Amino acid sequence: MSVKITFATAKGEQVEASGEAGLSLLEIAQGMGMPLEGTCEGQMACSTCHVIVDPAWFAKLPEASEEEDDMLDLATGVQRTSRLSCQIVLDETLDGLEVTIPPESNDMSGF
Repeated sequence: MSVKITFATAKGEQVEASGEAGLSLLEIAQGMGMPLEGTCEGQMACSTCHVIVDPAWFAKLPEASEEEDDMLDLATGVQRTSRLSCQIVLDETLDGLEVTIPPESNDMSGF
């Protein structure tokens, strides 16, 4: 099943994407060229894949683990609905998910 996601960028753009259930939000974001580095490749050893989840969707996500909360403490621009995109696994309940890429995000992996 394909899940639709909308990314709001720091430039105010709305980028629509879709991905298969079972993939992480980080994988979809990187495939769309969003500026989420994901330095640790989903191992929760960094916060370079930090996103801000739309409040209407935040309660639909599984609760963040203690390890994820610890990594979010290191992220810039954290808000109440912040999550690590590597820890959001898409399923049919997240079809239509909306997230914002924080303006501080910068993918340096291509440099």
